[in-house]
This record gives sequence, C-alpha cells and structure tokens, in this order.
Amino acid sequence: MLNLIKFVNNIIYQWRITLLSILKIQVDNFQYNMRNSVNINSKIVLPSHPYHIVDQSPWPIALSGVLLSLTTSAVLSFHGYPMGNFLLLSSFILLNWGMTLWFKDIITEASYLGAHTDKVQKGISLGVALFIISEVFFFLSIFWAYFHSALAPAIEIGSEWPPKGIEPVNASEVPTANTTLLLSSGSAVTVTHHSLVDRLIDWANNGSVATIYMAVFFTALQGMEYFGVSYTITDSVFGSTFYMGTGFHGLHVIIGTIFLLVGAFRIFSYQVTNTHHVGVESGILYWHFVDVVWLFLFGAVYFWGGQQAMTENPWKEGLGL
Repeated sequence: MLNLIKFVNNIIYQWRITLLSILKIQVDNFQYNMRNSVNINSKIVLPSHPYHIVDQSPWPIALSGVLLSLTTSAVLSFHGYPMGNFLLLSSFILLNWGMTLWFKDIITEASYLGAHTDKVQKGISLGVALFIISEVFFFLSIFWAYFHSALAPAIEIGSEWPPKGIEPVNASEVPTANTTLLLSSGSAVTVTHHSLVDRLIDWANNGSVATIYMAVFFTALQGMEYFGVSYTITDSVFGSTFYMGTGFHGLHVIIGTIFLLVGAFRIFSYQVTNTHHVGVESGILYWHFVDVVWLFLFGAVYFWGGQQAMTENPWKEGLGL
C-alpha cells in the first residue's frame, strides 16, 4: 500500500512538472510576441535591433546610370557635339526626378513606417556632418587658389591683384545687401529650430517661410550682380576664382533653399516632432554652413580684393610703371 501511494505521488509530481513547463513555454512565447509584434494575430515580427535594414530599392542603381549619363553628356556639351546640350538637360531632369522619388521614400520610412530610430537618426546626423566637412575642404581648395594667386601675383597678370583691366565688384553695394540677407536668414532658421524644439509650431512655420524668402531674394540679387560684372570666368585667374567661389556658393544656396523648403513643408504637415526632426535639423545645419562660407567670400573676395584694387600697388612704383 505504501509503494502504491509513492507511485501515485510520483505520477502527480511528474504531471505537475510537465504542466508547469508547458505553461512556462506558453508564457515565454506570449511575452516574446508582445515585445516583437505589432499584433500577435498578424504575426508581424519586428526586428530585435535598433537599425534600419532597408528594402530593395531601384534608385541607387538607376541614379548611378543617370550620373554617368550626366557626366558623359556634359563632356559632349562642352566639346560642342550636336546632341550634347539635349542629353545634358535630359540627364539633369532625370537626376532631379530620381532624387525626388528616392527622398520621398526616405521621408515615408521616417514619418510613417517608424524606421528612423534614435540609432538611425544618429547615423544620419553623422553622415550629414561628414558631408559638410567634405564641402568645407571643397571650398578650402577654392580659397587656396584665390590667395595663392592674390598674395603673389604672377607676372603674366601684371604682378598686381586684381589683374590690370579687372574692375572688381564694389563690396558696399550688392555684396553687403546679400550679407545682411544671409545673416538674417541664419537668425530666422535658428528661430525655426528652437521653436520646433519648444513645440511652437506657428513660430517654426513663420521662421521657415522668412528664411526661404530671404534665400530666394539672395539668389535673385546674386544673379543681378552677375549681369553687371564686367569680367567673365575666362578673364584670368581672378575671374576663374571669383566665379568658382561665388557660383558654387550660389549653387549651395539653391540646394539649401530646397532643403529648407522640404523641411518647412514637413513642419507644416506635422510630419516631425520636437524630438524627431533630423531632416529639418540637417537642413538647418547645412544652411549655417552656407552662411559661414559667404562670410569668408565677402571678406576675402569682395572686401579685401576690392580694397586691393583701390590702393596703389607698391610694385608699380618699384618697376617705374
């Protein structure tokens, strides 16, 4: 009888252990599904890491081909081939169209799919910072060429800076107005950033609109200045460095304006929050970079270069010219 009782107790004990194991497995599965699923019934498992594994996209390979076509057609256009200009314009249109669709997908991933986690946003911010650093060195090469030629003018350009026959732009006219516009736009875009962080959406919208207006006005004034300049990009190294510096800066202003325009639309559409606005923040950082580059251009090319033209060149007295 005692053995029978022990046997029954052993069976009950084993049954309890088995039942508890089954229950533990069910509880673990339920907790895993709760952590990694949007809906348990839908069986949509979320990744167990904070990174964004992008889906297959046609845009990288497509835009690579467009960029190849753009450079090839640019060479054909520069050498005067019959279809060069048409191919260059077509490639430029395709490039902008493809970039728009690609950026639209990125905005969708950020705003509606929730793919841009804190870790992804940090990676994007780091990428934008590195891109701006590369742009710094691009403009550094232009300033290097300018000062290399300005501080020790070659005899081929008359050993003077600006070269003989070059009448530089008066720094107190359009360049001063453009400097005021860019500095004011930098203040306005800063208001936009702080208002967005403080959840003052109306102020953020007003700051964005004011920045865009001043950016467009700056571009228009820069174009008017080009029409009034008496020299071209082929007029010695002065013309080359002037148009390379101000021209590429103007191109960056246009790109930054589009950047801010997209950011303003996203703020107006409530696609960003006070803690999730890395795209808008990147555009603001890019715009501040554009501001700083213009200050160097104004000081070196317009102000210092114009002052050099107005002062008497001591080399001319030594040479008896």
